[in-house]
Amino acid sequence: MVFHDRRDAGRRLAERLVHLRDEDPVVVGLPRGGVPVACEVARVLDAPLDVIVVRKLGVPYQPELAFGAIGEDDVRLINDGVVAYGQLTGADMAAVERREREELARRTERLRRIHPRISLSGRTAVIVDDGIATGATARAACQVARAHGAARVVLAVPVAPRDTLAMLKDEADEVVCLELPTWFDAVGSWYRRFGQTSDAEVTELLRRAAEVAREADTGDDPPLRDEDVLVRAGEAELAGHLTIPENPKGMVVFAHGSGSSRHSPRNRHVAEVLNRAGLATLLFDLLTPDEEIHRARVFDIELLSRRLVDVTGWLAPQDDVTGLRIGYFGASTGAAAALRAAADPGVEIAAVVSRGGRPDLTGPALAAVRAPTLLIVGGDDFAVLELNRLAAEAMSCETVLTVVPGATHLFAEPGALEKVAELARDWLVNQLAPAPADDFRTNSANETRS
Repeated sequence: MVFHDRRDAGRRLAERLVHLRDEDPVVVGLPRGGVPVACEVARVLDAPLDVIVVRKLGVPYQPELAFGAIGEDDVRLINDGVVAYGQLTGADMAAVERREREELARRTERLRRIHPRISLSGRTAVIVDDGIATGATARAACQVARAHGAARVVLAVPVAPRDTLAMLKDEADEVVCLELPTWFDAVGSWYRRFGQTSDAEVTELLRRAAEVAREADTGDDPPLRDEDVLVRAGEAELAGHLTIPENPKGMVVFAHGSGSSRHSPRNRHVAEVLNRAGLATLLFDLLTPDEEIHRARVFDIELLSRRLVDVTGWLAPQDDVTGLRIGYFGASTGAAAALRAAADPGVEIAAVVSRGGRPDLTGPALAAVRAPTLLIVGGDDFAVLELNRLAAEAMSCETVLTVVPGATHLFAEPGALEKVAELARDWLVNQLAPAPADDFRTNSANETRS
């Protein structure tokens, strides 16, 4: 059997895996080539799609031959037989591992920034690659899945050498392979089209799969409105995206940080969590394309806060928004703009959330903020954490400072952005809904009140 391309291989592989649909599976592709295959499997199984980042440790003079592999959560495997065969020294191996660890960190950071890890705890992890040669990466991936709490591990590939697959049977609870050639040359020889898969293709496939999952979660209740909008703010016309779910509990306006836009993957992730909780959201560009090229405008907090006030005034009388309490979610410099706008007497803001914010840029307006404010900061974002501690002491409104342990400024660490979204959701739902504000209970032990 020769496969036309990776999508074809994925569709054929999925036919052998339909029995897993009732096992609450998570389909996990191995970047990069395994993700297009895994995407087709996830679609047929109606399962979420994720990745496990693993790097092969290749023999220096024959990089396709792996002497080991490394993966997320410090998984490390060494094949002593290949080490002996290649007569590899400790220095040879260390040089390869150092280079691959740098690449592992780069890919993990990039992928997890836009696609937070899906929990495998208690679930069936279906690990998919476009094929297996030495089995080093597949073995490492199985161990990573078990380290993440998978109840069962299924290894599924279109093609693999018969002897290699036999050695992997102890790593997985179930192994599925379509082709088991006795004579095996390379994975690519079993495909008519076997071009390289780019990082951009991987991220796009993950994004599409997440969209499909969100649509499935909403069932028969699509949003009342889910549309691009143009907002007049003074002399400027700003692009935005408005989402209003059925029976909204409140309205949240996002203010992005410097160098970002309404397309910020972090803000979009938080907005999606808020939408599922019944909150309407507006993400918009604080600057026009012509203004963005002027660096000074990015840090002109007075201009940005004025834009936010104007947009709030535009939003309040919109259909399906009238009567809703409005909150702000600001990130980095956008948080400074949100706090300054919240202090403006021309708008009535019921709550503010700051993610990795720069409250020091708010100026004297900080003391005039009236809306209950949640400051979320990464525990390893040391400079910004100190700025937020000082701000919490200076603010006269209800203020909560919550620290996400181990997180840096962009909350790119596994699970960090999910924690931000959960904290923001709980705060905003409580503050914007008619329920009493003192019902809020923060989940963090790292909290101060003023």
